[in-house]
Amino acid sequence: MSTPDVDVDVNQNQNKNVKAEDILCPLAEYEECDFSKLLEKPRLLNIDRQRSLDERSLSELSIGISPRHATRAIDLNSSRFFEQLDSICSPLGRRSGFSTPRSQIGFDPHPMVAEAWEALRRSLVYFRGQPVGTIAALDTTEENLNYDQVFVRDFVPSALAFLMNGEPEIVKNFILKTLRLQSWEKKIDRFQLGEGVMPASFKVLHDPVRNNETLIADFGESAIGRVAPVDSGFWWIILLRAYTKSTGDTSLAELPECQKGMRLILSLCLSEGFDTFPTLLCADGCCMIDRRMGVYGYPIEIQALFFMALRCALLLLKQDDEGKEFIERIVKRLHALSYHMRSYFWLDLKQLNDIYRFKTEEYSHTAVNKFNVMPDSLPEWVFDFMPVCGGYFIGNVSPARMDFRWFCLGNCIAILSSLATPEQSTAIMDLIESRWEELVGEMPLKVCYPAMETHEWRIITGCDPKNTRWSYHNGGSWPVLLWLLTAACVKTGRPQIARRAIEIAEARLLKDHWPEYYDGKLGRYIGKQSRKAQTWSIAGYLVAKMMLEDPSHLGMIAIEEDKQMKPILRRSNSWTL
Repeated sequence: MSTPDVDVDVNQNQNKNVKAEDILCPLAEYEECDFSKLLEKPRLLNIDRQRSLDERSLSELSIGISPRHATRAIDLNSSRFFEQLDSICSPLGRRSGFSTPRSQIGFDPHPMVAEAWEALRRSLVYFRGQPVGTIAALDTTEENLNYDQVFVRDFVPSALAFLMNGEPEIVKNFILKTLRLQSWEKKIDRFQLGEGVMPASFKVLHDPVRNNETLIADFGESAIGRVAPVDSGFWWIILLRAYTKSTGDTSLAELPECQKGMRLILSLCLSEGFDTFPTLLCADGCCMIDRRMGVYGYPIEIQALFFMALRCALLLLKQDDEGKEFIERIVKRLHALSYHMRSYFWLDLKQLNDIYRFKTEEYSHTAVNKFNVMPDSLPEWVFDFMPVCGGYFIGNVSPARMDFRWFCLGNCIAILSSLATPEQSTAIMDLIESRWEELVGEMPLKVCYPAMETHEWRIITGCDPKNTRWSYHNGGSWPVLLWLLTAACVKTGRPQIARRAIEIAEARLLKDHWPEYYDGKLGRYIGKQSRKAQTWSIAGYLVAKMMLEDPSHLGMIAIEEDKQMKPILRRSNSWTL
């Protein structure tokens, strides 16, 4: 890619030394919007000039909690824990963990925290004197490959750590630089990618002769399998919302360039085609699981991120002519997507029994087995894996195919975005507790469960030597997922689960030099091709620690349920219209 990068003024519209209560919040009104109301006649914004976007609680607009309750103590083990977050205020600029001797709710900083911050800062990548991201890994004992690049998905936990620590500038720089890269012409061989595609990664090239620096991006043309990253655009929108929520600075999201960037991403996802489902059809290897692993079709990770990005976009898009058109399309898609996912991707004991008894070859709109799934295709392991109390969103649903594997990222994002109903969120956490040995074991957290072996592994992965059983993406344990688990635990009022997982990780992560992933059924062994000093393992740990220390940080990465979208759960006939 030879297109030169054009410098972006990252200091534009930056609010420096601004008190949180003085920041205007034109986006805050839509934080907990009723989707259907957005289709009605436009109305004037009612701007609350006294409180920042960060101070607006996740559910305050619907339950009416008064700011005067902000000083009351919170009970981390209460079933109403998440609602108590509404009365917590996180002032702009508060630093958490690294520079705080003791947290407000009784956590002593673990000795690993300072080490983790030092390692995270060593991973910073600079472009023309400004930090623009973090390198994937600093392992000097292995060949670089593409681990010397800044990956969009990998940077998310680093960005959250810096936001939680009161250092938003690097996040703003990253958002603007990747936005500039989006505008590049993107070709693989002779085929041109869509205008809205975000890069999977980028790196800074130093030219000592000319004494200048250039950004080089990878949109999939250098990736294994040459697959474009579907998740990058979604993570970019989610991160833009996290920045806005954390800082109260709406000026970045309101830039014409950012508004256009969001619309370009949404245009790719909301375009009409031959699909009969509201889910996104994807190739294998288009997300965190970036190798052949049988996740082609409609993978849960992409659908959950899609849902989350759509909800974030609703909060960020302006109510101008272009914005309103996309808002209408988003609202319609959200309703269809939530119904589809909650009805057809959800699996619990009752639903499993229903599938087990399915009839096949049904025709007409009265069919119960809509996708013509063969009951004999149910894997043996799922009957033992499914607890009496618990459930999860399965990996994939498409004609005559259901992938019953558990995928951690998709289920955690489903909780954080409120794609999962409160009842489903509770069931997911029940499943994690019930199947602790299988999903957490000796190192959190399994990226998917169970692993594929023997003939199944040969057919589905193509005999991939990196994805052997219980390794890498095939049942490997990834410490980065700790932050997603912790956020899901805080949102569902189950922080004790996260605390237990963090303690397990603390016993080994630093001693093992922050590996990328662990191998084995219990996650006992450092991965055979695992890089050390993996940045998102470091950042994931820091975010998990800071979120438990100050639960109000959850607001930047979680969105509460829209009451108008909540269905009546009918588990016994959830496959019928």
